[in-house]
Amino acid sequence: MLRRKILIAGGGTGGHLFPALAIGEEIHRRDPDAKIHYVGSTFGLEAKVFPVKDVWHTLLPIRGFQRGITVLGFSRNLLLPFLIIRSLVKTSKLLNEFIPQVVIGTGGYASALPLYVASKKKKAFPIILQEQNSFPGITTRLFSDKAKKICVAFNDSQKENDNKTVLTGNPVREGIENGNRNRGLKNFRFKENKKIIFLFGGSQGSAYLNKIMNKIVPNISDAGIQIIWQTGELEYNRYKMMNSDKVRIVPFVNNMDDAYAVSDLLICRSGALTLAEITVCGKPSILVPFPHAAGDHQTKNAKVLVDAGAARMFMEKSLNSTDMLHAIMSLIHDKKELNKMGLASKGLGRPNATREIVDNIFEVI
Repeated sequence: MLRRKILIAGGGTGGHLFPALAIGEEIHRRDPDAKIHYVGSTFGLEAKVFPVKDVWHTLLPIRGFQRGITVLGFSRNLLLPFLIIRSLVKTSKLLNEFIPQVVIGTGGYASALPLYVASKKKKAFPIILQEQNSFPGITTRLFSDKAKKICVAFNDSQKENDNKTVLTGNPVREGIENGNRNRGLKNFRFKENKKIIFLFGGSQGSAYLNKIMNKIVPNISDAGIQIIWQTGELEYNRYKMMNSDKVRIVPFVNNMDDAYAVSDLLICRSGALTLAEITVCGKPSILVPFPHAAGDHQTKNAKVLVDAGAARMFMEKSLNSTDMLHAIMSLIHDKKELNKMGLASKGLGRPNATREIVDNIFEVI
């Protein structure tokens, strides 16, 4: 049998990069001889991650369009046509040399050009799209007509292209749902008979959620509730002095599986991968969508959980610390409601997402 040759393009942010890596790892798990080539951007997170992962990759000199009205943004946008031309040439050369059997796009500006070149070849390469959000991103909308399959994470994403759309869910970290509560209690040095809240804003943290928590953390801890508070690396020094026997301030949580396992209630943003993890783990949550996400997709993502009864949602522009404190205190002591929300969350989870996506990739090949 011919060795499988697969090109996976996506990056810029972790939301597009980590699904690409998860898909590639599952392909290699099932077919160790498969040749996988990743494509990303020199300006994206992948420029740091690909070398650490030691994967075969190409980085394109492309960045996204700068929407802000600043001198820096204007100058970067002026250079964009030249970066696009350089990236097109580099991508065309790569496809001519590598000749993949399928091109997978996981979104972001790093995936658009490889998908474009693949679709324009005289003998077009088959394309598969993996869409993380409930509202399809620009890349998915641009190339949906060219795609053989579109693997989506939410039912809402299937409103168009139903003949080729497959509901798979989003890839999550291997074993994220298998955390150990006793191990987590030991690692965080928490008491077993006290409720635990876990606040996090993604791997980089959230300045806004940190500010809110800073105002209410004394009220929560005085009520005997324990808190895991992931600040992000940039803001850790600002809040680390609040660490106590009831409040664990950390820049980054490495053992997310155990953190989920010990938590009774989560407070977080509503990025697609975050929601994929908390639903696989079956956790109730209070969601505060990031208001500047493209197409306001975080609000749309959160609404899926809210409509299912798995989460509460607050909008950043109208949220204050008093509202947040009231929501936390009314939920954390309502065992029946937390259990109900947890079951609804679990019902949305798709732990086999990565395997289902790879099933579709192999089917197309």
